[in-house]
Amino acid sequence: MVFGRILLPRISDTEKILLRKTGKAIQEYGMIREGDRIAVGVSGGKDSMTLLEILLLMQKKSPVAFEIQAFTVEQGKFLRPIEPLADYMKERGIEWTYYRDEPSFQLLETQPDHGCDLCSRYRRRAVYEIASRLGANVIALGHTADDFCESLLRNTLYTGRLSALPAITYSRSKDFRLIRPLVFVSEELTSGFSKERNMPITPCVCSHRSGTVRLSLRNFLDEIKVEHPHVLQNILSAMSRLDTDRLLDRRFLNLTPNSNPPTSTPSEPLPILGQETF
Repeated sequence: MVFGRILLPRISDTEKILLRKTGKAIQEYGMIREGDRIAVGVSGGKDSMTLLEILLLMQKKSPVAFEIQAFTVEQGKFLRPIEPLADYMKERGIEWTYYRDEPSFQLLETQPDHGCDLCSRYRRRAVYEIASRLGANVIALGHTADDFCESLLRNTLYTGRLSALPAITYSRSKDFRLIRPLVFVSEELTSGFSKERNMPITPCVCSHRSGTVRLSLRNFLDEIKVEHPHVLQNILSAMSRLDTDRLLDRRFLNLTPNSNPPTSTPSEPLPILGQETF
């Protein structure tokens, strides 16, 4: 695109959509504020790489001043060498921290068949340590709309809780604000954008070894999207439009006329099917 004598980079349709959807999430949930120092977790996958690029684009136009740094936690599970990612960061002039988490490598030796929950716990500890070293007060994670919807279904079907990932939350110590700006962005978009930008995707073994529960939920959503392409959008909308009068949590129900709903937690929730009850 040429304006006068200045050659301006062409913005693709995918990029426009990403900027709009990410900007909506940031504005609605107050994710980024004046003076924030943001540490973006880059796993090497398409989602986190897209998040970094979109935040860098938004930084140039935002009326709010904020800093961006990137970091990657090495847990011994990358399927390709990390050097292409390092070169990409250097070429883009991005301040990038590569962190080899030794406790995670020890975990691989002592418990090679450990599950996702334990791996995630180790990664969370490492992420907080890195963010502290970088002097960051915000940690940006690349979870997409697909992840939010899968989380809602997984918790509903297998843990008996109506919950999902939070778009914005805080660490237990309140030292860090955790944000997920891609909450309204589908993986279809991040996949298309990563190909447009020729990003050096560095897959992790976990992406090829998803648990049967997660894989079944993803396949389930993919099948529904064939006939109902807006299903992710509808599920996200449902998460923000709770009709508490039509659920079973007694904290929100008026069980007798002219009375206020109870404020205490129900003493005996319904048992979760699939779990033993005595």
